[in-house]
Amino acid sequence: MQNVFQSRNKAKPIVYHMRDVIRDRASEGVTFRLRVPSLQITQGEKIALIGESGCGKSTLLDMLAFISQPTEVAAYRFRPELDNDAIDVAQLWKKRHRNKLGDLRKQHIGYVMQTGGLLPYLSVRENMALSRTVLGLRADDTVDTLARELGIARHLDKLPETLSVGERQRVAIGRALSHEPSIVIADEPTASVDPFAAEKIMSLFIGLAEERNITVVVASHAWRHIKRLGLRRLAHHTQRSKDGRTTETIVNG
Repeated sequence: MQNVFQSRNKAKPIVYHMRDVIRDRASEGVTFRLRVPSLQITQGEKIALIGESGCGKSTLLDMLAFISQPTEVAAYRFRPELDNDAIDVAQLWKKRHRNKLGDLRKQHIGYVMQTGGLLPYLSVRENMALSRTVLGLRADDTVDTLARELGIARHLDKLPETLSVGERQRVAIGRALSHEPSIVIADEPTASVDPFAAEKIMSLFIGLAEERNITVVVASHAWRHIKRLGLRRLAHHTQRSKDGRTTETIVNG
């Protein structure tokens, strides 16, 4: 298995390796299945999963963030730090080591939700510093620097409700980046803003991640502006069984 994590290009080791991973979800007699025959994501890559609502984008992101447990898995390995061996995520799920998975998520992954997910009773500064606070990281100028780069420095002492939707999304991006994670996962991060603002926010986000060599996985329904930023698009297609009781999305990459 060790050879799997030797990148085709030595400068880009593999962070995620998934093989024959399946996640089933049933509702009212209908089953939705996400199947990942093979997926490899290398360090620093910028990945896009494009598709309409209901095609399994969020399900894949939740598995990459160790939130949703696969129904079946042949191999799932994660290597957030190049100095350490790959972690066998499949075994952690099998042994129900959810606390270990939670620790991996807190330490190595930043998550940007579609609605921002900011805590309304915390200031912008406190929201952006939340992941650092949870991890017990020392106070420094990280939040101030990110706020400046995201164009929201003047809002640091305000509550989220006083900001526009676009500004709140910038705060959410800053929060995801503030603890300097190896990976940032973003679920439709610009779906609630107009196309012009969406392109500007996404450009800022990808630029900041690029500067920090952060691996990014973005789910979106808008390919046009994401394509211009040079993200690799994951191949996927959706099919329905003849009886209409099972819808399956297959993702490869």
